[in-house]
Amino acid sequence: MEPRWRRKMGAGAAARPPLGAMEAVFLGALLLAAPCAGQRAGDPVFQPSFIHMSGPRVNLLFLGNSSAVNFSIYLSPRDEETGILQLANCNGSERAGDWNLNVARGTNISKLTISLTRNLQLCLPNATDCCPAPLCVVETLQVLACRDSVMLAHLLVQAEIYANSSFTGNVSENATIIPNQVFQPLGSCPCDLTAGACDVRCCCDRECSPDLKQLFNETCFTGVFGGDVNPPFDQLCSSQSMEYIPDWFPFLCVQSSLNNTPFLGYFYHGSISTPTVPSFKIPLQISPGKLFTGYSQGDPIMSEENEYFTIPQQSMAGQCVVNAPVAYLQDFDVRCLTSLASYEEGLPHNVRINSGTGDFIQQNVVYRSITDIGKFITESENLPTAEVLCQNVTFAEHYTFIWKEKNIEQVNVTVFLGSLCDGEILTQRFTVQFLSLESTNTTELSANPGYQVGKPVRAANLNASDTSGSLNIWQPAGRGLCTSATRTPVIFGLDSFSGCTLEVGIDEDCSLLRGNVTERLNSLIQATHIGKRDNSSHSDPNDWVEIIRLDPFNSDTNVSTGSFKGICADIPANLNIRIIFAEVGAVQGIPQQEILAVQISYSTVIWQFQCGLTCENTSFLPITAAVQFIKVPAQPPIPMTRSQSNYWTEFDCNRNDVCWPQLFYPVTRFYTGEPYSQCLAKGLSLAFLVLLAAIMSNPWFSRFWNSCLV
Repeated sequence: MEPRWRRKMGAGAAARPPLGAMEAVFLGALLLAAPCAGQRAGDPVFQPSFIHMSGPRVNLLFLGNSSAVNFSIYLSPRDEETGILQLANCNGSERAGDWNLNVARGTNISKLTISLTRNLQLCLPNATDCCPAPLCVVETLQVLACRDSVMLAHLLVQAEIYANSSFTGNVSENATIIPNQVFQPLGSCPCDLTAGACDVRCCCDRECSPDLKQLFNETCFTGVFGGDVNPPFDQLCSSQSMEYIPDWFPFLCVQSSLNNTPFLGYFYHGSISTPTVPSFKIPLQISPGKLFTGYSQGDPIMSEENEYFTIPQQSMAGQCVVNAPVAYLQDFDVRCLTSLASYEEGLPHNVRINSGTGDFIQQNVVYRSITDIGKFITESENLPTAEVLCQNVTFAEHYTFIWKEKNIEQVNVTVFLGSLCDGEILTQRFTVQFLSLESTNTTELSANPGYQVGKPVRAANLNASDTSGSLNIWQPAGRGLCTSATRTPVIFGLDSFSGCTLEVGIDEDCSLLRGNVTERLNSLIQATHIGKRDNSSHSDPNDWVEIIRLDPFNSDTNVSTGSFKGICADIPANLNIRIIFAEVGAVQGIPQQEILAVQISYSTVIWQFQCGLTCENTSFLPITAAVQFIKVPAQPPIPMTRSQSNYWTEFDCNRNDVCWPQLFYPVTRFYTGEPYSQCLAKGLSLAFLVLLAAIMSNPWFSRFWNSCLV
C-alpha cells in the first residue's frame, strides 16, 4: 500500500505545476521531520530533527532505549520528474556511498557520527580523487533507527560541502631562494601564501579558478599585499593620490622613477650605531685580585666562586625562593613552608664569602639541636609508626654579618637542626642581620645616623616614664582572625599591607563596634613619636617627630542604618600610615635616609551582615593596616621666576609641537641617516646661504652693487 504522505503529494502535484527541486527537498524535510504515524511523545527520536551539513563530519543524538536497535544510513535518490525523495527502509547498513555512520550506544542516549570519506581537495592537473568544482558534495541522506524491521525514528540530512582551499600534498624540500628585498620585490603576489592552493581574498593568486574568485571578488586584498607591489608613493611629483595637494607640493615633491620606490626597499644606508646590550651574567675574573672596591647598600654579596651568596627568601608573590641573593646591609626575617618530599638543601656552609676587597671570609658556623619542635611543625598527618620516614634537616638559620664601611669583616651562622618526618609540614626560618663592627652588641644604636632599607622603624612614647614604643602591623596566622594574629614591626622603605578579620554578631551595637575596631587599630601604634634616624636618642627630643593623628569620623548614630539590623556605617576599618622621608646625605658612600613626618589616618566603611554557606548569627569584618613610604627632596626646589617658566614652557619639546632645541638635530651626531661629514657640509652650506641672503637684503648692499655696476 502506498504511504499516505506520498499519496497526498502526488495529488497535489497533479493539481498544480510540478515543484522545483529545492522546494521538494525542503518540503520532504518538513514531512520527514514530523513524527511517524502513531508516534507518541516519549518515543525514540533523533536530536536535532533536521541537519544542514556543511562539513565532512557531524554529530547527533538518539534519545531512547537503543537495545536491539539497528541504525542505518541511506543515500536518498530523488525522482527526476517530481523531485520527490524516496522513503528509506530498514534494510540499510552503516555505510552508504562515501558516507559512514558510527554509533556510540548508551542506556538512554546514543551518539551518532556521520562522516564523509572522500577527498575534498580541488582537482589539480591529472588528478582523479578530488573535487572537480568548488561545490563538491550536494547530497541528501536519511538516518534510520529500526527494531525488528519497524522504523522507530528517522532523520533527514542535507549535505552541501565545498572543497578545501588548503594544500595537503607533498611540498618539495628544495630550498627556496628568496631574493634580496632591497633590490627587487619579494614577489608579484605577496598574498599568495599557500603553494598549490587558492588563498581566499587573494585575487592575484594563479591557483584560484574563476569560480573560486567569484566567492570573494568584491573583497580582494588591496595595496602591496594584494599584488600592487609597485604603487606610486605620495611624495612623487607625478602622483595624484592625495586628495589635498598643498601649494608648496611642486617645490618639495620628488622627481624619481618608479624603480626607486620605498615599496621595493630602496632606502639610504647611513651609519648605524650598534646598540649595547647589557649582560646579565657576572663577569668572570681570570686572574686573582679584587672583584670590586667594596659593597654598596643593596649590592648582592658574592662568593669565592664569583657567584651570588644565596639564602632562601620570599618573592613578591609570597613564595619562597631557594636561590635568592643576599643584599648588602638589608636585614630580613622570612619563614618558608616545606615538607620532607619538597625539602631542599641550600648552599653549604663551607662556602667562603668575598669581603668586598678581594679577600675571602670563612663562615663561623655553630650547630644546635631543636628541643621544642612544636614551634616549627605546623601540621602533621596521622601515619602508621612503622611506615614513617624521618630525616635530619635544617629548621632555622641565623646569619650575622659584621661590616665596616664597604667591607664584610666577619660572618657568624647559627644552624638549628631537627628531625622531620613524612607527613609533617615544617616552617623554616631564615634571618639575616648586619651589625657594624663598632657595635658591641645588638642593642647598641646603629653606627649609621640614617635609616637603611630593611631596618625596623624606631618608635617611642616620650610622654610616659617608659619611653619604649612600637609601630607594628598585623601578621595573620591560622584562620586570619584578629584574636590570633601576631604583630610585626614596620620595616623602613617597605610598603606593606596586612589585615585580619573580626567576628561580628548580627545584633552588634554600632557604637561598640566602632570603639572595638578603633581600639584594635590603635593597639598597633603604641607610640607618640617616631625616630628621625636609626640612632635617635631618647634624651634628645629633636631626634624625634611627633605622630600626626587624624581621628576617625565618629557618628552620633548608635543603631543600624535605617530600620534594619546588621548594618553599621562609618566603621574605621582601614588604618593608613604614611611616612615621609628624604635622603639627607651619605656616610662612607652609604645613603642615609631621615624621616621627616608621620601621619596616621582612618578610612571608614559600611559594614553589612552577610550569610556564608550556613546563615548563622556571626559575620566577619575585615580590618586592614597599610604603610606607605613617600620620598621627598631634602630641600624644597627653588621656585622658577615667571621668565624662567615661560622660557622652559616655550622650549619644552614635550609640550610644544615646534621643538626649537631639535632644529639642528640633522647636524648632530645623534642623526644616523647619512655620514656625519656630509651632514656637517650640508649644514655649513645652508648657514652660508642664510648669511648671504641676510647680506643681500641689507640696503647698503644694493647701493654697493649699483656703484659697482656704474
